[in-house]
Amino acid sequence: MQGDRETLHVSSPEADQIISAHDGDVALLWLYRLRRPEGDLEDAARALCRTLKEMEAAFEKLRRMGLARGEEKPVQPEKQQKLPPADERPEYTAKDLAVRSREDPRFAGLVTEAQRKLGRTLSSSDLKTLFGIYDNLALPTEVIMMLLNYCVSLRPKGNPPSMRQIEKEGYVWANREILTIEQAEEYIAGSERRRERLAQTARAVGITDRAPGTTEAKFLTEWIDMGFDDEMIELAYDKTLTNTGGLKWGYMNGILKSWHEKGLHTPQDVREKDARRTRGKAGGVKAPKDIETLIAGLDKI
Repeated sequence: MQGDRETLHVSSPEADQIISAHDGDVALLWLYRLRRPEGDLEDAARALCRTLKEMEAAFEKLRRMGLARGEEKPVQPEKQQKLPPADERPEYTAKDLAVRSREDPRFAGLVTEAQRKLGRTLSSSDLKTLFGIYDNLALPTEVIMMLLNYCVSLRPKGNPPSMRQIEKEGYVWANREILTIEQAEEYIAGSERRRERLAQTARAVGITDRAPGTTEAKFLTEWIDMGFDDEMIELAYDKTLTNTGGLKWGYMNGILKSWHEKGLHTPQDVREKDARRTRGKAGGVKAPKDIETLIAGLDKI
């Protein structure tokens, strides 16, 4: 009878997290540890017919999700260490890849999807990199597929990303603890909004027929992060053109940094500052040199 059955009580939020992870090993390990909290990962591997490495990867996902119990104390966000760089990942052999491609349907399916998305057969080096994303970064298969789609979407049609570029973005996702489809969707939507804002700001400085270069994007991103809207960036652009005859990134950056340090974040703030300086000059008081004057003698960038 139902009343005689042993009931395993779990909280709905925890169960929802496990479901959203879309990872059978994570779900099995979580259930195992609820029933046998005294067992270690070696016990779990034997009981669940998994390798110790698979259980360690599943435990790492549980830890990131805040659902790990026992082996480790929760890591405080401010003290959490980032994953080691790609050149420190485990060295996988051809035998490792052959075995996993044959015995692990999830990885085999991932290889098929990657080849379809990239439009080519993966090389041995590509396979090792993809397996590192799957095994070392411990991202769920569904999340890796979204990672592939995202990286392909950032490249021009017919020019897919390299597996190393995908791996680099995979480290970003792993360090941000993007472990569910919902988290990946949120990150991708936020990234799209940032790219749109960057393109819009690039147009404010006359870049209309191409994407901004790396250095240009760095300047634009810094100005956005300072809290400047496009109207203020256009104002600084106009001052730069007037004073230098062209777009000088260093000069324009100096103007915006000066405004930011002085708390000038609207055109009205700048007009009032300029008016005070003009009144000071009219009254015979020598006004301090403005940033445009200070940096006019710098080498034009």
